[in-house]
Amino acid sequence: MTPPRRQRRSPGPGRPAAPAPDDAPTPDGAPAKEGEVRNPERLFVIGGEGGGERADIDLVTLIVARADPPVSATPEQAALLRLCAAPLSVAELSAYLSLPFSVVTVLLTDLLAAELVQARAPIVRQKVADRNLLEAVMHGLQKL
Repeated sequence: MTPPRRQRRSPGPGRPAAPAPDDAPTPDGAPAKEGEVRNPERLFVIGGEGGGERADIDLVTLIVARADPPVSATPEQAALLRLCAAPLSVAELSAYLSLPFSVVTVLLTDLLAAELVQARAPIVRQKVADRNLLEAVMHGLQKL
């Protein structure tokens, strides 16, 4: 599954065209390296205030969308909701959106409060393997 991409708007009449993302200098004034992807928005703008309490989410928590993105959703929240049509872990969401885990956690906390997504614990397998299975593996290894 590929992450959604936002389309850049073309400048209106009379406005100068913005430099292409690949030509834009880095914050320290040096030209960008080839293939380097930068996120022009500051993370606190994407995450909002984020001063409140965060949901108890870890990297392996599975997130599933309950509804389509509302009109009032930010582009990042809408992207999260579109990606979560099928269960995805928070680590996968963070990678697909190229956002740090902490920012994704803030976005998911807002979506959980609005009941637009559901967080589920990952499926846990048996903590202790079946004795018969272990014996079968041991006998198979002894025959080698």
